[in-house]
Amino acid sequence: MITDSQGHALSGAQAGATEAYEQAVRAFQLYRGDPMGSLEQAITTAPQFAMAHILQAHLLALATEPACVLMAQEALGRLRHMPLNERETSHVAVIEKVLQGEWTEAALAMDQHNLQHPYDIVALQAGHLMDFYRANARNLRDRLARVLPHWCSDMPGHSIVLGMYAFGLEECGDHARAEAIGREALDREPLDCWAHHAVAHVMEMQGRAEDGVGWMLTREPFWSGDDNFFKVHNAWHGALCYLDLGQTTAVLALYDNVVRKTPSAVALDLVDASALLWRLHLAGVDVGERWAEVAQTWDAHADGKLYPFNDWHAVMAYLGAGREQDVQRLRDAMRNASGTCEVSRWALEIGHDLVEGFVAHWRGEHDRAVQHLFRGRHIANRFGGSHAQRDIIDWTLTDAALRAGQRGMAEALAHERLALKPHSPVNRDMLRRARTMGSVAAPVKAGAKAKLSLA
Repeated sequence: MITDSQGHALSGAQAGATEAYEQAVRAFQLYRGDPMGSLEQAITTAPQFAMAHILQAHLLALATEPACVLMAQEALGRLRHMPLNERETSHVAVIEKVLQGEWTEAALAMDQHNLQHPYDIVALQAGHLMDFYRANARNLRDRLARVLPHWCSDMPGHSIVLGMYAFGLEECGDHARAEAIGREALDREPLDCWAHHAVAHVMEMQGRAEDGVGWMLTREPFWSGDDNFFKVHNAWHGALCYLDLGQTTAVLALYDNVVRKTPSAVALDLVDASALLWRLHLAGVDVGERWAEVAQTWDAHADGKLYPFNDWHAVMAYLGAGREQDVQRLRDAMRNASGTCEVSRWALEIGHDLVEGFVAHWRGEHDRAVQHLFRGRHIANRFGGSHAQRDIIDWTLTDAALRAGQRGMAEALAHERLALKPHSPVNRDMLRRARTMGSVAAPVKAGAKAKLSLA
């Protein structure tokens, strides 16, 4: 019987196909190369190779892109006509839940799968991403904590499991352990982009912007290749560090030379682009026509149905590009979400407030922005993204409070931010602005830029 690197039986596999499948698994683990191409090669060699089809379906379902969802459904359709063992059947059931918009049900089913198959590294990584997409910090950590004692250090993939665990620790605020384990994972596998990004998150959360810049530059050869799926996101982390230091010219250089050098249509890359442009807008930087390119690329993904976290970021781009019709389309989609699945509840209960808050802020309706964003900011265990990604909510909220003349709210939010990152010039400036605020705020035109003084 043919097995994978961790000893699991592979239904329908053949020797040549197994090698291509393992190449795809490694590409998935490292977020580099062409896992889909390797899977196509495996399937061509062995058309009934179940795990090749399953990994293909996982990758497509986890892309959070409408076109990929259709392809994932086609992959599941093929799997229904193949003989599957118990482990493979369990994978299929999980993917079905994701495609139904039931991310938590899928993640819980994968929890049970991991208990039965603690060495199933494809399941661990897919489950880890499901936890990320629903912003469940505890399970980002504990999914790995439950299985790590079973793993020996010499088992293939052990360093990858450590890298995932490091990110979970970081999202739970255990920064010292997260950095130590992330560095250990990288000592064993320097190309592990997820472990690298876990350490970058630690530095971001601790306000170690200069360390973060050094971390990105020193290890740039390991994450900056053209075949690296994490190239844009890691560049985004570097840009956040420069932004916190007030070096907006360096931020724009990273945006133009890496983030959008080759205009990616991948949803995750578009999220980074929108979020970085919005932060630059808050910092008073005129980003020019950059909004238009990102907005146009969002058109293939922002359907108002599949994943509200993406749609919220598309709204940022549509606002910047002046595409009011598309802004209204997504506002209506959030406000009127009526489906019974979890994703519909995310849109109505969280996405609506975030979209309304960002629209209000852009239009200069800052009191209304504060109302929506203060209510919608607490999404730590719902809706998606990391702490670093969701910081855009609190930054926008604080800026809106300042512009609305809500001195007490603005000062409180600035203190909150400074408690986490006391040396941040951005946060210090927020407190300065709050303390020097007059009793009446000057009127602000719609779409006006926030002016950030770093003196």
